[in-house]
Amino acid sequence: MTAREITLEGHGIRMSPARAADAAEAWPLTDAELWSRMTTPWADSVEAYAARVEQHNATPGLYAFTVRDAETGQVRGATTFYEYVPAQGRVEIGTTWYGRSFQGGRTNPAAKLLLLAHAFEGWGVNRVALRCDARNERSARAIERLGATREGRLRQHRIAPDGSVSDTLYFSILRDEWPAVRAGLEERLRG
Repeated sequence: MTAREITLEGHGIRMSPARAADAAEAWPLTDAELWSRMTTPWADSVEAYAARVEQHNATPGLYAFTVRDAETGQVRGATTFYEYVPAQGRVEIGTTWYGRSFQGGRTNPAAKLLLLAHAFEGWGVNRVALRCDARNERSARAIERLGATREGRLRQHRIAPDGSVSDTLYFSILRDEWPAVRAGLEERLRG
């Protein structure tokens, strides 16, 4: 199985490789406001979303997933592994979004548990990084609730789709921190 064929399932969700055909079901869950603090412009049509999935699938070191309800198959959102550098033992998780009705519930901790387990236990990485726009307080809180350590702020790190210059917050989880992070996520999912 190649890395592009990874399917992860557990805790009520299934994450399978993103396909352009997923756009018809995924795109209606997005909107410009939901996307306002992402690093890429909002895909303003099903076709634009499908093109972005195809772009992700053509990018080395990036593995895009569509996140679905494991029982019904309903799309909940999407996430990626990116900047995977096996020789350096590192990967980032990001470009994550969920439809509004799936935010703040079990979807994100379940997805992160599956992704982190694959990164640390499957790929054997030493470090998983996560980042967000410094203005995106919701994402920063969600990353910290995962058990990630805030490493710092990269000042004027990027230009947002609206043209504003923004800072990026960086977080990480290291291999020796993974058991405690895993236990915390499993406890959240049991609760």
